[in-house]
Amino acid sequence: MALQDIHPVIISRDAARTIQATLASLRAFPEVVLYDNGSSDDTVAVAARFPNVKIVTGEFEGFGQTKNKAAKLASGDWILSIDADESVSDELLASLDALDLSETRQTYTIHRHNLFMGKDIRWGGWGNDWLVRIYNRLQTGLSNSLVHEKVVVPDGAQPRRVDGALWHDNIHDIDQFLKKISYYTELRRQEAGKRVHGPVVIMMRTVWTFFRGYVLKLGLLAGWRGLVIAVCDAVGTFFKHMKRYSDTRARRE
Repeated sequence: MALQDIHPVIISRDAARTIQATLASLRAFPEVVLYDNGSSDDTVAVAARFPNVKIVTGEFEGFGQTKNKAAKLASGDWILSIDADESVSDELLASLDALDLSETRQTYTIHRHNLFMGKDIRWGGWGNDWLVRIYNRLQTGLSNSLVHEKVVVPDGAQPRRVDGALWHDNIHDIDQFLKKISYYTELRRQEAGKRVHGPVVIMMRTVWTFFRGYVLKLGLLAGWRGLVIAVCDAVGTFFKHMKRYSDTRARRE
């Protein structure tokens, strides 16, 4: 039974709305590590109701670095990296239990289904979302990116797909989407060594992001949700670059 050797690791902050469903889906695992970054809501209190959850508190140092730090606290080496707004389906749970964990360089990808206000979105770049989420921490870990971190696949090791859905309660209202854009673009602002573009290039990138998501990736087929996603992606692109540009200009003026 592979579930005995897999350790789900979660970092959280103010995730009381979703953490109950996440942890309920992980009841079959002997240990779940929850690394909380200073929640002011009931996240920790909800997590404490689950006897298999090991709660640790610490500082947030960017998504990649914080997740690597949390993974070191697990009592075993096979890690399931999962977010506080995701939950494991029964089919995925059965597939995980059947995994062969004898090859420590092997990594596994999971199909994440992204929900927008309760609807599974398959267009606009939100569908076919396969992510490497299972790995052996002795062989690899997450990139140190502040945001949009990924598991680094060991050289020559081809990830294998695991059947079953990972449900992602991504957006529950539009205001949350806007707050997420602000938060992520602030993290992007802190990344060193990124190229600074001028207003014309920034605007071109913004328009391209909308066109790519809404037209090329068929976001229009997702109805009004697809339009919101395309617009918000474009807004995120605009402010990601404009914040860096404004910082540069302000230092010169």
